[in-house]
Amino acid sequence: MGSSYKSAAFLIESRLADAARGDADACFDLGIAYSSGAGGLEVDLIEAHKWFNLSALSGSTRAAECRAEVADEMTAREIAEAQRQARAWLHATQRRAA
Repeated sequence: MGSSYKSAAFLIESRLADAARGDADACFDLGIAYSSGAGGLEVDLIEAHKWFNLSALSGSTRAAECRAEVADEMTAREIAEAQRQARAWLHATQRRAA
């Protein structure tokens, strides 16, 4: 159990750093991790939608497809929350880059 937690933590930390630099593949990987529970993570559809959305904004058609699939399992409130979190992430990372 501890090993899978460490694996999940490493995945998140490394991909978050790449995502903060605008890496669409890192955002996609985070979406996959949260949508599937990869690496011992708990499934979190709001987080998954957020990361797929950020990847899709960078032009990933795979991410747009995954975002739509995840959205089918979410309420309107959950989707709105995911979108709010994506906007907040963009705002925060753009401010750090400036």
